Order: sequence, then structure tokens, then C-alpha cells
Amino acid sequence: MTNIDYTQLAEILFPNVKATPEEMEARFPARDLPEGACVSRLAPSPTGFVHLGNVVQGLTSERICHQTNGVLFLRIEDTDAKREVPGASEILIEMLSHYGIIFDEGAALNEEGKICDKGNYGPYKQSQRAGIYHVFAKKLVQEGKAYPCFCTEDELEQFRKEQEDEKANFGYYGKWAKWRDRSIEDIKKELDAGKEWVLRFRSTGSIENKFKFDDLVKGTVDVTENDIDHVLLKSDGIPTYHFAHAVDDHLMHTTHVVRGDEWLPSLPFHIQLFKALGFKMPKYVHIGPLMKMDGTSKRKLSKRKDPELALSYYKQEGYPTECVVDYIMTILNSNYEDWRRANPDAPMTDFKFSVKKMNPAGSLFDIAKLCDVSKNMISRMSAETVYNSVAEWSKEFDPEFNTEFTKDSEFTKAVLSIGRGGNKPRKDFAVWSEVKDYMGFMFDKYYNVEGTYPENFDNDTIVSALEKFAATFDTSDEQNVWFDKMKDVAESLGFARETKEYKANPNAFPGHVGDISAFVRVAVTGKQNSPDLYAVMSILGKDSVNNRIKAQIERLRG
Repeated sequence: MTNIDYTQLAEILFPNVKATPEEMEARFPARDLPEGACVSRLAPSPTGFVHLGNVVQGLTSERICHQTNGVLFLRIEDTDAKREVPGASEILIEMLSHYGIIFDEGAALNEEGKICDKGNYGPYKQSQRAGIYHVFAKKLVQEGKAYPCFCTEDELEQFRKEQEDEKANFGYYGKWAKWRDRSIEDIKKELDAGKEWVLRFRSTGSIENKFKFDDLVKGTVDVTENDIDHVLLKSDGIPTYHFAHAVDDHLMHTTHVVRGDEWLPSLPFHIQLFKALGFKMPKYVHIGPLMKMDGTSKRKLSKRKDPELALSYYKQEGYPTECVVDYIMTILNSNYEDWRRANPDAPMTDFKFSVKKMNPAGSLFDIAKLCDVSKNMISRMSAETVYNSVAEWSKEFDPEFNTEFTKDSEFTKAVLSIGRGGNKPRKDFAVWSEVKDYMGFMFDKYYNVEGTYPENFDNDTIVSALEKFAATFDTSDEQNVWFDKMKDVAESLGFARETKEYKANPNAFPGHVGDISAFVRVAVTGKQNSPDLYAVMSILGKDSVNNRIKAQIERLRG
């Protein structure tokens, strides 16, 4: 604008704003933190969809802050009312807490489960901070750095069509910035007529100019200046994300902004805005997208195509949260996997996280690799830990199994203890939803009497083996005595007593002791693969084992 009293314009636009930027600065003083402490935030929109990217960003921020004795806070960026889903903020907090991302301050849940503020730099919901933003909006107007725009949606659409025809960049700039240099009389006329207006930033940039910017993940990037007069305040007085985040990150003394690299195109405007407001810029950590292999090529994880993007997927499937977190750490820092291999039982927080180790292009998410990580971690958990976790998971997601699983906790823990511990623990399941298939046969309700026996053996041979073994089975037998009895059964049927004996001369025997063991395994468990058979039979007890074998004999005889 030319020849205009900016102070007068600011009073016309914001007559009720009496507070000053200096008062805001005093209201939100610098944090009392040790030197080098980082302050970061997670600042999601409450859309109800909590995804893996929230954990990736949250973990990055959490590590940056807590490794330096800093502060991690949660800010709810709810300035877009159309996208807000009721209860979404509560879901977000609970889900992130489930994954060990605990905030030092910010939006939190009170004892009634309702959103409240925790900390001295609130409100932490942007929709409740309108008065704060207006103070700085008024300041920008006073300094000639912002102005009101009364363009209608139809006019803006017309500008877009003209730009398309002229093959020009889209946006409100140059000859299309119709309200950039209007007189105060024109502005008063529209205001008196009750016309709606938005507040626009007066850009001083040119797309002809480029400069260098240092991002902590991307490194030095070439940035083209912004020449668009972007909207700062919408017609309802609520700020856009761009304006709100600049004001909030300054007043909350954010030192590091962690966000997806889809925000890189907005960086020129953000740099310009911080400078216009007189704020020191935080350091930016732009994270590349999570990708997956699709055939021979990579693509971004998609909300529509990939259920594994949603955090709810991992909870429903029963992935232990610490396993998900551990896997995400392997894709965040390239050296984490080697560290974990050398420190299998150390807490993740012992690892020295570095943004310099992050892949600038983004990370490849491999759910098979996640399952491997999960199996390894679960194999080192105690039976007590696994029991408690499965009991909690099944209570919500498989109540019927929960009833059986928790009926006799000592029995269940004994089953879970099979093969657990030692240098080579069993790695039977990666998620809690697989436990039912793994050990369900131990409960009569899930024992499958239709189990499939090894091929190439007739029913009479199997029945004979089962009868002979049942006649000698005794739960007081030590394992070597128990297996010797298995060998005796094999020998009595003409089978090889030793597997190696059979392999040396397979035509001399109809089978070997391993086949006898397989017959008993299917009869007792209903499965050809199960945990250690001796341990299984010891836990089930003589009556249960004999009843199962008897039922199988009757079935096989038809």
C-alpha cells in the first residue's frame, strides 16, 4: 500500500486488540533449561487418523529433546474446523502414550479423560489462541507487512483461470494481488458494507532469487524466495497453519521443528514470515516419507491402500509397542540395528540418536522385518510379561480366547515358558494375535481332533503306535526315559530306533522313531508342529494326554 497510515489501518482492523507483542513475550518467558537442551513438539491436526508417521515424527522429537534434557510438548493444531473429528485429540494422546511417546507438557488428558493443558505455555489448542495471534497480526499491519483482502471465491477462481491461460504460477501476487495497494477509503468502504476479509502477508520476495538453507536431515537445500501474498488470518479470524505455527513456535520457545518433507514447499514463506515477525527461526528437521516396495518400485505408504499405516492396525494385531518402536528406530538411524545386536537387553533410550543418521530420502518400511524384530524381542521376554500382555490384548480383541487363556494363569504361563530363555529361545510368534494359533491346542476348547497325520502311513499303523505309547506313558518319566519309550514303540513296529539308522538304510524300515513321535504329537496337539512335545505332555498331564490319544484312536478306527 502507498500513502497509508498503517497504524490507523491496524486500529480499524483490530480495534479490540489492546495487548502488545512485548506483553506476549513477557507472558511466555524463555524456558529455564540447561545449555544445549532442545525443545520440540508434535503438532498434529485432530482428524482421528493416527498413523505411523506420527510415531516416526514423535520418536524423532522425543529423542532430540530427552537426550538433551529438553522438553517435548503436544500442540493441537485445530485451526481447520472442517477436518476436526470429535474426540480425535483424546485418541491421539492415548495412542501415542501407548507407543511410549510421553509429553512433558502440552495438551493432556485429565482424570476424566478430557483434554486439558499441562504446562505454562498454553493454551495448547490453537483454536483457543486466537487472541494471541491477533496481537501479532496487528503488529504486521502496523508495520505495513500485512493487509486486508476482500476478494471473493469467484474472483480468486477467475484469477486462477487467468494464470492457467497465461501459464503463470498460481497464487495471489503481482497484478492479481488486487488489494495489496488499495487506499484506506476503499478498505473502509468494504468494511462498512460488512464484507468479509482475510489478512494477507505482504511478500517482498521474488522467484528470481534463490538462497541456501540448512536442514538438519536434508542438508543444504536451494530455496526459491516466496512471492505469494499468503493468507495469515481467515475470514473468521482463525489463523492459517503458517501464521499460527510461527507465532506458537516462537512463544513456546521451540528449538527444533520435526515435520514431513511435504512441508518443504512452504519453507520459503515460513522463513520470510519469521523474519517479518522478528523471530529467531527454529532448526528444521524435514523427514522423508515412509515407503514400501510395490513390485519392483517404491511408493509412499497410503492411507487408502495400506492398513499398516494406521496405528490402530498394530494394536488390533497385537504388536508389542516396544517392538514397533524398536523397528522404527532401525529405520530412523542406520546404526541402530548394530547397536541393538550388541545390546539386546538394553533400553532403547541408551542409544545415542542422531538426526544426521536419518535417510534424507525417506525410509523403506518392511513389515516382514518388523515381524523379525518383534519375534526376537518377544523371545527374550519372560513368560510373565508375555502372559500379561496377551491377557490385556485378548481382553479387548478376542474375549473368548481371553477367557480360556486366563482361566488358569499358572497353566498358561507354564506353556509360555516352553523353550523360553537360554541362548536360542523359541521364536514362535511376532504378535499377540498369533498366540492363539501357537498354543490354543493346550485348551480343550481349541484342540482340533481333525489333526492331519504324516502321509504314507495307514491308520492301523498309527493306531498301534498310539496304543503302545499310551500304555507306557507316565508323567513322572524324565525326558530321556520318555523318549526311550518312544524308541521302544518304534522298534516293536519294525521302525528304526534311531533316525540316522533309517537314513543309512531307508528301504529296511517302514519309518523311524521321529515318525512315532509325529503320530503322538498330532494326537496330543492336533498339529504337526508344536512346542517341545515332552514339555507339552508334562503340562497337560496324564489324564488329558490319554483322553486325547484315546479320542484319536477312536477316530482313526472310524
